[in-house]
Amino acid sequence: MALSLLVVSISFYLKEYISPDSDLYATLSLVSVAGVVVMVIAFSLGLGAMPWIIMSEILPINIKGLARSFATLANWFFSWLVTLTANLLLDWSSGGTFTIYTAVCVFTAGFVVIWVPETKGKTLEEIQQFFR
Repeated sequence: MALSLLVVSISFYLKEYISPDSDLYATLSLVSVAGVVVMVIAFSLGLGAMPWIIMSEILPINIKGLARSFATLANWFFSWLVTLTANLLLDWSSGGTFTIYTAVCVFTAGFVVIWVPETKGKTLEEIQQFFR
């Protein structure tokens, strides 16, 4: 996701310095669209499913209902926030918007690597011990 968003942001930055009549401008437009499509596919295969997978694997049974409700609320709230601010950011700077999204993806990947435990082959008790 971060790589495809980086490609989109670079193509938007380059488009600012190229004449709209040139062939390179049209190519950069196609690169931008391809980058967004790749990002959506990568999101669907990876990060999009992450909250639902994490909820099913790490939450203890006694708080599963409340925690799932809170996690779902947070997930949809941040989706709404991105949707709300996307047009405002794009009016400000298309390249800057996708640079911000790239930085958020990199931060998220680092967060997942550092803080999300590997649950393969572990019992719920072993996973809960990780958080204590």
